[in-house]
Amino acid sequence: MFEDSTSAIAEAESRTEETKSFIKQVRRITRRKYTAEEKIRIVLEGFRHEIPIPDLCRREGIRPNVYYTWLK
Repeated sequence: MFEDSTSAIAEAESRTEETKSFIKQVRRITRRKYTAEEKIRIVLEGFRHEIPIPDLCRREGIRPNVYYTWLK
C-alpha cells in the first residue's frame, strides 16, 4: 500500500515537471519580440514625458524594468 502511494506521488511529480517545462516552452515561443524601431519609438515616447513611464509600459505591454533596460 505504501509503495502505491509512493509511485503515485512520483508519477504526479513527473507530470508536474512535464507541465512546467511545456508552459516554459510555450512562453518562450510566444514571447513578443520588439524590433529596434519599436524599442526606439517607445523610449522616445518616454522622453517626451507626455504620460508617466508606468502608464506607457502598461499600454505597450512591457515591464518598466524592460523600458529602463532599453533606455540604457
